[in-house]
Amino acid sequence: MIATLLGQAWHAMGANKMRTFLTMLGMVIGVAAVVLMTAIGQGAQLAVADSISSMGANLFIVLSGSTTSSGVRAGGGNAPTLTVADADAIAELPGVAAVAPLHPGSGQVVYGSNNWNTSIYGITPAYLEVRSWSLAEGVPISDSDVRSATRVCLLGRTVVQNLFGNEDPVGKTLRIRSSPFVVIGVLAAKGQSLDGRDQDDTILVPLTTAQRQLFGVSFQGSVRLINVQAESPEAMDGVERDMTALLRQRHRIRENQDNDFFIRNLTAVADSAAETTRVMSLLLGAIASVSLLVGGIGIMNIMLVSVTERTREIGIRMAIGAREQDILLQFLLEAIIISVVGCCIGLALGVGGALLANILTKTAVVISGSSVLVAFGVAAAVGIFFGFYPARKAARLDPIEALRYQ
Repeated sequence: MIATLLGQAWHAMGANKMRTFLTMLGMVIGVAAVVLMTAIGQGAQLAVADSISSMGANLFIVLSGSTTSSGVRAGGGNAPTLTVADADAIAELPGVAAVAPLHPGSGQVVYGSNNWNTSIYGITPAYLEVRSWSLAEGVPISDSDVRSATRVCLLGRTVVQNLFGNEDPVGKTLRIRSSPFVVIGVLAAKGQSLDGRDQDDTILVPLTTAQRQLFGVSFQGSVRLINVQAESPEAMDGVERDMTALLRQRHRIRENQDNDFFIRNLTAVADSAAETTRVMSLLLGAIASVSLLVGGIGIMNIMLVSVTERTREIGIRMAIGAREQDILLQFLLEAIIISVVGCCIGLALGVGGALLANILTKTAVVISGSSVLVAFGVAAAVGIFFGFYPARKAARLDPIEALRYQ
């Protein structure tokens, strides 16, 4: 029975191929738009998630205070208000997983005939743990390197490419600000941060080496910033309050005075960026879904025209014994076939468009099975929903009036 009705529906659509194609076109465009926009939106979410994970989990950055000269206040990190002793004290707080003081700067790096200007960070061994940063090769900076202020360094991928090309840098000697340093390792690739900065364009050296030999300090043990990792997201609020109270106490800041440090919650910033991207992804999908609605309305309009044109045919079928449910099922099958075939073509175009966008623009795209199934299911539902009214109208025609229709 169903096979017969399917054959009749297919024959009826084939009788007017151009009209069937134009009816299907709305569904094709709608499904292609939904798949493409969803792939781009989920790709953006993935890119943000990668940036968030590259920063490290549950992370705070404590910046030293600002300086004031002739009434002009410089930004945070310019006054020497933080020390390694502050970092050690923070490490004793409950809820703190790891602490890494940091002394950043920049400089020209030379190897052979190549040179490159990059960011240079004085670190302790805990820095790699806090930033969830692994080594691609070599060994990390050790506590003995920090105690002895040895001239060793770890290179980011961008620095390696610009100085060494395809040469293995481990064990080689380069010059940082005219001082020789031995490369002991290469950092794993991190990619861009949320603000678009290349995290791989960096060199890591022992903290004491940066303080004493590269950048200097206002007084012994001072650092520009401290990275603090909380044990869990739930502990972050408590850790932030405890850090603020501890540093105010250690710096002897009176109750009516402002802090001489700044605390930045990077996880909150990252979560905000992730939420913004998620909302934008939903909006892209919703806007594209309007095309499906338009395609469904097109199916209903054409099916209503088809019912009117085939009124006499419907009357003949009823006169020779076709039941109301047979007529209803036939026209409903026609609407579903148009929707499903249009959906399949739209899926192919949407997936192809997403892959093309990835190749041409290097934009991250994610084609998930769930989005494809949802698009297919919605398309079929649209065909049933908008095809039901014309099919019901055809099924309820009076046989005698239908036979008289000219």
